[in-house]
Amino acid sequence: MTGFPSMSPSTRIYIAGHRGLVGSALWRHFLQHGFENLIGLGSSELDLRDAHATATFFRDARPEVVIDAAARVGGIAANARRPVDFLSDNLRIQLNLLDSAVSNGVERFLFLGSSCIYPKFAAQPIPEEALFTGPLEETNEGYAVAKLAGIAQVTAIRKQHGLPYISAMPTNLYGPGDNFSLHDGHVVPAMIRRFHEAMLAEVPFVTCWGTGMPRRDLMYVDDAADAFHFLLDHYDGERPINVGSGSDVTISEIARIIADTVGYRGEIRWDESGPDGTPRKLLDIQRLADLGWSAKTPLAEGIRTTYDWFLAHRDTYRH
Repeated sequence: MTGFPSMSPSTRIYIAGHRGLVGSALWRHFLQHGFENLIGLGSSELDLRDAHATATFFRDARPEVVIDAAARVGGIAANARRPVDFLSDNLRIQLNLLDSAVSNGVERFLFLGSSCIYPKFAAQPIPEEALFTGPLEETNEGYAVAKLAGIAQVTAIRKQHGLPYISAMPTNLYGPGDNFSLHDGHVVPAMIRRFHEAMLAEVPFVTCWGTGMPRRDLMYVDDAADAFHFLLDHYDGERPINVGSGSDVTISEIARIIADTVGYRGEIRWDESGPDGTPRKLLDIQRLADLGWSAKTPLAEGIRTTYDWFLAHRDTYRH
């Protein structure tokens, strides 16, 4: 199925965004598997929105494989407040990375999309064919449009240059290194912090946005890193491929698991004037399963590990 060799410990792999949630998991994963030539620069060292700086870096570093885990990301509140930032920054980052990769002979490129760029009312479980077929979730539109453009660019590169670049569509990811901001974080890290602080303050109830009824497919980020490595070694297709857990739970169930994990015993209330977001996001992962990969970390175990990381880093985590 592949026209390229599997990666070896000596392969020069550039992980763009190596200090973020996904990038740090990829870095851990490859180190644990004996890879010796990992390349990563922080945003203070290389601004990927700068085309010239990005091109110069690629010319000097000469990576053989690139994984694009760099993006401006955030939860519903952040996307709604700053749609221009999410659109413009992500367009610049991925355009510069892909253009520089092609110009400098990068052999393999993995572009990471997101389950939140599927149409708001896509059929469930969501097949890859649903991309570009309907209206997007309004609170997420800027980010989604940028990521859709990235997928289109990967497809165009395959057609024009014949390079084995691929796109993956990860589900909602969580884990060590996440953003635990109450305002900009995604659902799991934001709830972990909210319930932890409520437990410490012994407040009688915690109010969460929405109805609690939307359903989410959640995956522990280290499982995702393993899947991305697997795809680089085993997948070469024009169609993006979904990466998910294969099951989903309600936001209300997530809140209860997190409350139990941190030891919060108060009431959970729901502010139905707040946005729910997409009603359901469960990815169809049959194509990935057919290749021979599946997730390993149960949700409760992953949340426990994430909370332990939060406790160990609560003085230094991103706010």
